[in-house]
Amino acid sequence: MLLIPAIDLKDGHCVRLKQGEMSEATVFSENPAEMARHWLDAGARRLHLVDLNGAFAGKPVNHKVVRAICEEVGDDIPVQLGGGIRDLDTIEKYLDVGIDYVILGTAAVRNPGLLHDACSAFPGHIIVGLDAKNGKVAVDGWSKITKHDVIDLAQKFEDYGVEAVIYTDIGRDGMLTGANIEATVKLARALRIPVIASGGVTNLADIEALAAIEDEGVSAAITGRAIYQGTLDFAAGQALADKLAGQRS
Repeated sequence: MLLIPAIDLKDGHCVRLKQGEMSEATVFSENPAEMARHWLDAGARRLHLVDLNGAFAGKPVNHKVVRAICEEVGDDIPVQLGGGIRDLDTIEKYLDVGIDYVILGTAAVRNPGLLHDACSAFPGHIIVGLDAKNGKVAVDGWSKITKHDVIDLAQKFEDYGVEAVIYTDIGRDGMLTGANIEATVKLARALRIPVIASGGVTNLADIEALAAIEDEGVSAAITGRAIYQGTLDFAAGQALADKLAGQRS
């Protein structure tokens, strides 16, 4: 079970939101590249970046900061990025500066053809992010709930060739209320590709619960507010996940 630190970018800073509300942003660092180095030094094996301004603007906004983070971590660990990515040119530019995995969310739901083309053009580098509330997919920075069932859509995108699905329970994201284990397992069991859990990871008990479902296809968990506010020690969380994985093997 991989524990992935989230670095959410807003106005060039590292922030966290509550339930996707831009007005509820807490700034945790004014130097996101330094924050990336911090998590790398703490033992992170992958980073999760989100261009929050980009997600709302529908185009990249924090490109310079993303480049700086890629330069900081180099080839040490893979970096995945989402937010405001709406075309193949943008995907190519991000891959060129060092991003390993590009995450399509709203664009994939609204324009499945783009996702299909991206998987064909950049095989192995495309992840789809599905944000859901009560089993229905949300788009546009979580401001709109669609009629799409999250499992049906994930299975469709799996057939396109996406590398993994990031599943976020938007009712829990940034709320420190614990991961939605039941919904995450349900999705993972319906897919052959890995599911990355996101939203609500709060403490070591959540790591234990997520590690217990790793064999169901939940390969990783993204954590943000918990590691910034201190309810979860990142290094201790990854160590626990590794220990539990060793006990099962």
